[in-house]
Amino acid sequence: MRFILPAALVVAIASPVLAQPAPKQPLIHEEVGVPVFPYDITDRPYEVLGEVKAGVRKATIFSKSSSQDKIYAELWERGKKLGADAVIKAQYGDAHISAFSWGKTNATGVAVRFLPAGSVAAPAAAPATN
Repeated sequence: MRFILPAALVVAIASPVLAQPAPKQPLIHEEVGVPVFPYDITDRPYEVLGEVKAGVRKATIFSKSSSQDKIYAELWERGKKLGADAVIKAQYGDAHISAFSWGKTNATGVAVRFLPAGSVAAPAAAPATN
């Protein structure tokens, strides 16, 4: 009898916690460790937050060109600032010399936020025609 009341209390407190669904695992690109992908994601709905752009520079003329890991990490930092869950359609080119750098690699991608399962992304607004 002494243990029934504490046991009932523990069950009453733990029930709401046990009834909640497990948190969804974040989507991570296995090779680079950040949620940046060179392709579109088609297995879940999302809304587009905007385009992200990044430029990664070499320190000196003797430094190696920027790696894909470094470029994707920079794109992810920009996407995170927009509140994105992932960056898709990531692209980057070869390093080039500019007035302020011995080698700069430009990269672009699309920041997206995933929608709850079962919801449909709102269609993009059609451009105005005159």
